[in-house]
Parts: sequence; structure tokens; C-alpha cells
Amino acid sequence: MRAMFADMDWSRAIEVLRCAQHVLLTTHRNPDGDGIGAQLALFHALRGMGKQVSMFNRDGVPRIYRFLVGANEIAAGDEPVDHGADVVVSLDCGSARRLGVSAGFFTGATHINIDHHRSNQGFGDVRCVDARYCATGAMVADLLLAMNVPFTPEIASALYTSLLTDTGSFRLSNCTADVYRLAEALVRAGADPSYIARHVYEAMRPAALRLLGRCLQDMTLRDAGRSAWMVVTQSMFAEVGADVEDTEGLIDYARSVDGVEVAVLIREDLDVSGCWKVSFRGKTYADVGSLAERLGGGGHRHAAGCQLRGTREEIAARLFP
Repeated sequence: MRAMFADMDWSRAIEVLRCAQHVLLTTHRNPDGDGIGAQLALFHALRGMGKQVSMFNRDGVPRIYRFLVGANEIAAGDEPVDHGADVVVSLDCGSARRLGVSAGFFTGATHINIDHHRSNQGFGDVRCVDARYCATGAMVADLLLAMNVPFTPEIASALYTSLLTDTGSFRLSNCTADVYRLAEALVRAGADPSYIARHVYEAMRPAALRLLGRCLQDMTLRDAGRSAWMVVTQSMFAEVGADVEDTEGLIDYARSVDGVEVAVLIREDLDVSGCWKVSFRGKTYADVGSLAERLGGGGHRHAAGCQLRGTREEIAARLFP
């Protein structure tokens, strides 16, 4: 198996990791399959090297990813006062704000940032950032190849989950021939595509289906059918008994409508009224990453997001002037 991008320089990251005594791995708030998959793959690799490794995220592991081996070892909640690590690796995250931690979280530790978002703000002591990669999991795969670490079934399953979720089940434009070659190598190493897909895509709660029904019923088409947007409010969550995790994949239904180029999901924070997470998905020509960046967020050309404050009407006015 060859690296996806041979010109990616991993030398400094490898040097730091090989010398590390205690490595702490973390990913962004509201973690997705790529963040969790990359985190767990590196966790298993470093532990296999005999390193002391721990994991911490501000938010817990979503239900659909708890099947992955090691997911139960990811601590979540308030930022630890003293984690004791001499190396911190942040994965799939372009800013400290997205991690949900303070600057003190990195005090006394060398910070390695591994990320594939073009909106990355260039933070960390060792920056491994490359938007050419389809997923941070693919970056971790190249890192492990550079370190001559073999793909165990646990590593392969975690990395396959990263690829699967950040390529839209291998359907998005970021899915190149190299991605399929990596997926093949992961399957040969022990990843079970059917098992993983079943957990990720076929484990919806009844509440999630009820929420989907409400969102589809209220979905609005704009711009002569070229954009579709969905709104999820606190009252909708309460009405159907759903939570934030049940919004996973909702935006893909809006994106799948024939003629729609841009899909938007506006979700109200469950705990803070007037705080909204806005997710964007593009289909072919639309650059939703630039739109998100103008609104203070970021992401990729065809998948991005931001956070806004205001009433539902004010948010809609900002997005659709």
C-alpha cells in the first residue's frame, strides 16, 4: 500500500510521537465519523507501539460510532485541569475554538494538529494540514504508513469509518481512485464494510424518523429549486423526543432533491435559545465553504458550517437576503 500523497511531510510529527511519553488525542465538538475514526485509529496504533495514550473530547461519542473498538475509552465532558500529556494531537479540527478547550489545554505539551479542512487557522506546534485529503482518517492512514505501522482490524475499522462518513458513502467528489485503493487495503486488513455500514446508517431511533418526517414536511425550496433548507427547533426536538444525534444525515435528504445545488440545515441549540448551528452541503458547482467562511465558519468546498445567533427569522434573513 502506497501513501495517498507521497509529498506530505510527516517527519516532524513522527519524531514527536516516537519521543512522546504520554499522548492525548482529541477531536472537535459534536464529533463525527471522521473525527472519531481518526482518533481511534491513532489510539490503537500508538498503544500498539507501547505508548501511554488517552483520549478526551468535549462531547461524547455519538451512538452510531460506539461499536468501534476503544470508543468506550474516550473521556468526555469538562476540560481536564491537568491531563499530564507531553503531546496533544488534535484531529479533524481547524481551530482551538472548535475543540471547545482553553489555551491552557496545550500548556506544557507539544501540539500536533492533523486536519484536512481548507479553513484551518494554522494552530499547533506541528501542523499537518492538507485539504487534498478526503478525510482526516486518510491522513492518519498515510501517517501510519510512514511510521511502518501495520493496519490491524481495529485500526482498519476505524479508518474505514472515517472514509465512509466523510465521502458520503463513497459518493462525493472527494472520492478518488486513491480513496478506493485505501478502502481496499482496509478491508483486506479486517474492516467489515457491511458491519460498519449497518451501525452507521441502519441504526436510527424511532425519534430520528419522526424528526426526519417533520423536517421533510417543512422543507423549503428557494432560488427556483436550486437550494433547499430545513430547520430544526428546540420545540421540534421536544415534540418528537429526539436529540442532536438524531439530526445526523438529515441534510443529505435536502441535498438529494433533483435540481438542488445547495442544501442548508439550521439547527437550534438544545440548551441555548437563539444559538443555531448551520450546515451547508453543495452538489456540483456551489462553493459552500466560502459561504461558511464569510459567516465566521469553515469547512470544505461541498461541506461546511458555521454558528449564528439570533431569532429564526433573523438567521433566515442573513442566509437568504
